[in-house]
Amino acid sequence: MSLLGGTYECSTKTPMGHQKGTLTIVPEGDTFTGQITGDLGTMELRGGTISGNQLSWKMKMTSPMPIDLDCKATVDGTALTGTIKAGFFGTMPLEGTKTS
Repeated sequence: MSLLGGTYECSTKTPMGHQKGTLTIVPEGDTFTGQITGDLGTMELRGGTISGNQLSWKMKMTSPMPIDLDCKATVDGTALTGTIKAGFFGTMPLEGTKTS
C-alpha cells in the first residue's frame, strides 16, 4: 500500500474564504480514489494518479455553482501542499496534514 494513502485535514484559500475539508486517499497501484468532505458537502475524487509523491485528480463541485476542479498535490511526510484550479476563479492553494 502506498504511503500516500490515508486521511488529511485540509484547508483551501478560496474566494469565499478558507474552506476546511477532510481528504481521504485510497491508493490502488499508481491510481487512487477517495473523497473530500467539508463545508460544501462531499465530492468524489476522479481520475486520481500517483507519480512518486505527486498526486493529481479532478473533482466536480456542484454547490454553490457547478465547477470542474483540477487538483495537484505533493506529499512530504505528513504534509500535503498543492493547488486547486477552479475554472475562471483561478488557482487556489491547498494545504493539509495527514491524520491517519
